[in-house]
Amino acid sequence: MGLATWLQQKTTKTPFFLGLNGPQGSGKTTLAAALSWVLEHQDGRRCAVLSLDDLYKTRAERAVMAATIHPLLITRGVPGTHDVHLGLRVFDQLMAATAHSETPLPQFDKHRDDRSPAKDWPRFKGRPDIVIFEGWFVGAYPQNLSALDSPVNDLEALEDSKGDWRRYANDALARDYPPLFERLNALIVLVIPAFDKVFEWRLLQEQKLKDMALQDPRGVMDVGAMNRFIQHFERLTRHTQRTLKESADIILELDTQHRITQTSLNRLNEGNPSR
Repeated sequence: MGLATWLQQKTTKTPFFLGLNGPQGSGKTTLAAALSWVLEHQDGRRCAVLSLDDLYKTRAERAVMAATIHPLLITRGVPGTHDVHLGLRVFDQLMAATAHSETPLPQFDKHRDDRSPAKDWPRFKGRPDIVIFEGWFVGAYPQNLSALDSPVNDLEALEDSKGDWRRYANDALARDYPPLFERLNALIVLVIPAFDKVFEWRLLQEQKLKDMALQDPRGVMDVGAMNRFIQHFERLTRHTQRTLKESADIILELDTQHRITQTSLNRLNEGNPSR
């Protein structure tokens, strides 16, 4: 059964909020766009797509966090670096939208490493049937505190030796994000063959960004910077890849060539009133 067909059977109320989780470079943004196109053009469903990445706090806000909480919080990515209230406001606006509404959808400029001005945000016109919310830790649960004791990579060992940064991110995930994730009616998770594929695939994405930004190279990373950047995401990526298989509604397993090789429906969530 295809994803579009599954959604036809699943969506009994609108808007239906669909979460899409996948590691960096796994193709979740591409899948969200493709799924939206199929639903709109073949099924007549109107889809709004929002990315967790577009909810990042501004660079100025992260600079304050870096100065007052931990220097690693200058880097966008981990829980605590998003404006969750902004996301909830957008969700509320989409829930209340009418046929004549225009809902601004936040946008983050990765070249500038800052949120785009509100005047430049795209606007979703009308009321959506489906809202696709994609992101690298959408639907994630916090780790047990004991799991935070040991560093998982050089970044944590050298720049978070006391564990303050990873504990802050874990606390933020437990405290701030449940109201956002509880809005989801279903969750799809992309499972990759190994974490090292994140670096390989993310590097390909960065090359595309570089090709697009020939006149404005700001925000484009070299190999060393990319390796360091990805280490910010490693802990929670490994955790979600292990744990979300049990709570997701659909699991899509990828091979080393980025192809979906297996689609699994989690029967445990069938009939779950929270989904």
